[in-house]
Amino acid sequence: MKIASFDDHRIGLVDGDVVRDTTAALPAALDLMPQQRVNWLIENWDEVAPRLQEEASRAAARPLDRVRLLPANPAPPHVFAAPANYRKHIGELGSRVVTKQGRSAREQGFFLKAPGSLVGHRGTIGLPKGSTRRFDHESELAVVVGKGGRDIPRADAMAHVFGYACLIDATMRIEPGVAEEERSMRKSFAGFTPLGPWLVTADEVPEPQALSNRLWVNGELRQQADTSEMIVGIAELIELISSVLPIRPGDVIATGTPEGVGPFAPGDTLRIAIDGVGEMSVDVRENAAVSPRAY
Repeated sequence: MKIASFDDHRIGLVDGDVVRDTTAALPAALDLMPQQRVNWLIENWDEVAPRLQEEASRAAARPLDRVRLLPANPAPPHVFAAPANYRKHIGELGSRVVTKQGRSAREQGFFLKAPGSLVGHRGTIGLPKGSTRRFDHESELAVVVGKGGRDIPRADAMAHVFGYACLIDATMRIEPGVAEEERSMRKSFAGFTPLGPWLVTADEVPEPQALSNRLWVNGELRQQADTSEMIVGIAELIELISSVLPIRPGDVIATGTPEGVGPFAPGDTLRIAIDGVGEMSVDVRENAAVSPRAY
């Protein structure tokens, strides 16, 4: 299934270029915290999946271009991210690189992005007004956790995957010797984590380590790779993360970016496409006001 969160956190099933509203299949109590609907749905999937399909069978079809798509999961408990997880990407940033030469996600582990940085398809990446810093795109496959757990061996890890989405990891780069903020901060400005356009359940992506991942800036292809090129695969990433803390239903794992990372600026449009998962685009805008702390 393709599950969309849209408009005021309604839940729908995507069928081609339409979405069918299935929110009525979820408990009414979630109306008090609608941003948690996707997390509840994932945690109670075996129970709710038949109800979703039944509700979709009688729901009216709404064109996708007539609804506002929200992040594939608007409120994940965590957004984990893998640094330096494609061999050809390591070192391509030159003096701006923060991962020690030759090290990958296997040695470095993971970092966190703020869930508040998420934005959906046709959303906006907002850049600090007046900034002269460099801002880069990173095209990634996102894994959404279905079954929680701690100390999960990689042999069992894929059973903990609920589904997949496209993710762009927008990043403000360091300026060596001048501005060297923590990685999580530089990647957590509002809008810096586009996630979508919807959540594709794992049964529709039988080979997640064999997907073409592409990103364009204003129609120019900038990144193109295959998820088979990951240094640390999805199962090992789950093993690594769960060895530190329990993973939870709805958690998002950004699996790392391939080579071709480069800058974008206000006025640009970024588009990401991953085979079997989907395609989404976001616009880049400069924020309206200068922040109290300028960047």
